Amino acid sequence: MTQRALITGITGQDGSYLAEFLLERGYEVHGMVRRTSTGHTDRIAHLLDRIKLHEADLLDQLSLVRLLDAVRPHELYNLAAQSFVPASFQQPLLTAELTALGVTRLLEAVRHVDPQIRFYQASSSEMFGAVEQEPQIESTPFRPRSPYGVAKVYGHCITVNYRESYGLFACSGILFNHESPRRGLEFVTRKITNAAARIKHGLDRTLKLGNLDAQRDWGFAGDYVRAMWLVLSHETPGDYVIATGVKHSVRDFCRKAFGRLGLDWEKHVELDPALRRPADVNTLCGDASLAHRVLGWQPQVQFDELVEMMVDADSERVAREMDQRAPRREA
Repeated sequence: MTQRALITGITGQDGSYLAEFLLERGYEVHGMVRRTSTGHTDRIAHLLDRIKLHEADLLDQLSLVRLLDAVRPHELYNLAAQSFVPASFQQPLLTAELTALGVTRLLEAVRHVDPQIRFYQASSSEMFGAVEQEPQIESTPFRPRSPYGVAKVYGHCITVNYRESYGLFACSGILFNHESPRRGLEFVTRKITNAAARIKHGLDRTLKLGNLDAQRDWGFAGDYVRAMWLVLSHETPGDYVIATGVKHSVRDFCRKAFGRLGLDWEKHVELDPALRRPADVNTLCGDASLAHRVLGWQPQVQFDELVEMMVDADSERVAREMDQRAPRREA
């Protein structure tokens, strides 16, 4: 029997990698998209003839019920959220509606339409916030430092609650920072690699950042979607930290990214206090021992390879865009 999967947030970085991963394994893949005046399917453009998209919204309970009733998925991956931490300070109520209450609406839809659906919730290392122990494991207390982190804690806990209250196969992956060439330009890693590429090609001279000392456990998004699948494929539901176990500072990321293009990052990066978060998270580093032992998951892409992959992709893209804009001489 062909397995059917439904992915919310399919147009995002993780959704696009997960769709590819599941298609390679013979899944019938469906994606949930919000109705907008303009489409945002760039990341999945190469998959559009192999997947099925459906309009629904995490703010609209009835649309979710209708979606599940129409698709009848065996697996549901909830990757949709307002996921940009700085934006959560500007839009805390929207972040709560989507990133927190949206999870409850989906779980309620699962409970009423088909309680046999296996549910994956994308939890976040930002839930740990002002950590008191390192590395962080599944039992580390949550001390979120942003509206996004608070909303993710709610989404995580309500998933556990529905598993324990209603017997749903509801799981969470507590994913630490994971990046790729498909990462949004607003996120710091992509902001750095894109700026390095533009500076190398003479389009910009400086990059402004808010906090060079923040340390994160950065992995490759393609490795992390494999972990999502392993979580739902296990015989019993549970929650797992997914991380590399190695942390680097934003300064380290700058040094590696600019160095890849033969640039001295210190000549181009400027600190801008206006870019600092009202409450920042200084360090995050995960211990994925449980996922290693129970799921057999291991990250395959290391930090240096990840940064090089992102820089090379942005450099090639910038060069291509410059070539496309260049005036053509008449023959």
